[in-house]
Amino acid sequence: MSKYCEVCKKGVMSGNLVSHSNRKTRRTWAPNIQKVNVTVNGTTRKMNVCTRCLRSNKVERSN
Repeated sequence: MSKYCEVCKKGVMSGNLVSHSNRKTRRTWAPNIQKVNVTVNGTTRKMNVCTRCLRSNKVERSN
């Protein structure tokens, strides 16, 4: 499964994990991606969509 949303193009972000002693190590944050059946132009296809787009009704789910 890819790590980006096919609707809003949200992908993996990177940054620093900062410990209590203020040491920095690199880490990544991945969006919550779900593979869902979506209706696009009257046809059904599977897409990788983030849960934010699902919740805000940017795509129309199909069964």
